Amino acid sequence: MNILITTIFNYPHEGGLSSHIMTLKKGLMSRGHTVDVLSFSQFPPFKKKVLAQAPGFLMNKVKQGSGQLFNDRQRQKLLASLIKSLDKHYDVINAQDIYATLASVESGIPTVQTVHGYYSFEAVSRGALLKDSEEDLAIRELECKAYRSAAKVVTVDQRIKDYIHHSAHVEAEAIKNFIDVSAFAPESTEREQTRQAFQLPLHKKMIFVPRRMTEKNGVIYPLLALPEVLETHQETALVYAGTGEQHARLEETAARLGLTEYVHFIGSVPYEEMHNLYETSDIVLIPSVHSHGVEEATSISALEAMSCGSPVIASAIGGLKEIIVDGEDGLLVEEKNTKALAQSILTLLHDPRYASALALRARLKMEREYSHLAAAKKFEAAYQEVLN
Repeated sequence: MNILITTIFNYPHEGGLSSHIMTLKKGLMSRGHTVDVLSFSQFPPFKKKVLAQAPGFLMNKVKQGSGQLFNDRQRQKLLASLIKSLDKHYDVINAQDIYATLASVESGIPTVQTVHGYYSFEAVSRGALLKDSEEDLAIRELECKAYRSAAKVVTVDQRIKDYIHHSAHVEAEAIKNFIDVSAFAPESTEREQTRQAFQLPLHKKMIFVPRRMTEKNGVIYPLLALPEVLETHQETALVYAGTGEQHARLEETAARLGLTEYVHFIGSVPYEEMHNLYETSDIVLIPSVHSHGVEEATSISALEAMSCGSPVIASAIGGLKEIIVDGEDGLLVEEKNTKALAQSILTLLHDPRYASALALRARLKMEREYSHLAAAKKFEAAYQEVLN
């Protein structure tokens, strides 16, 4: 098949959506398919700025959320025009967001939509929309329109599948998130080199938070748990990889608590370098929280860390509960509970053999259940279903 993957967002970019597209493409190509990606990145910078960035920025100055809605609709129009101008024939389109779906169905090519989250709720969570505003309600309507327009809807977890059934009365298929288990495999050969490259302490225990700095990712809670950890493990470093609107708050909190020397912000990290950071970590944290109706799906960061043989501590919410069995292949803690988070960190620091046992079982689970090759086969069947 000739398959086109579409999104109104930049590709590649920081975050799970980009990782999903990259890994799915690799899996599908390994099965003999041709796969291309169309994204916002492929438009000329001037056109992007004038048509789908600057207007919304100015509109938001007048009314919060109006610019978000306008810019996303502009991206949809640009993407629709680009799809129609393509010379190459595609058998199926796999759209990765609601606006890409609406743009793709205009082409007449059978469109499968993959739903990674709750579009309007996530915009409210990051402060781009006001809850129940005119713009928020409009985006929810567009969500339902996209779900109903697609030839088939795929979700990355069961909860999103249930949400779509409830909101749009559309029966979706859940295909869990996945990773390239060969690219994210335990090696432990570049631990010291990695720390030197990112200017991280060579001999401290490293607690790694590979998260976009947004409210729903709960990035503040590892920082609030750190003082208790330092009481018994002074040689500990908390490392954040990612960017987002919570960055300033994290830096201010670290300074207020006198923790600046223990906290490291390394910013956005290229996808191909994440493997080494997971490996050089002693513990990986996925401290997600409920935020304005948004719940973590099957976090790709969690899957990548588990595949690398890193012990993972995650919040006991959403899709994280679907991939981690507490005490067997990772630890689950109550969201926002800094005391429980600190105690779980200390448990693994005090007992490296237990941490290693969790990590080993996690790796075996990734090989069995979360391979991108198995997921590619499922997506291939979904595409074939709409073609038939």
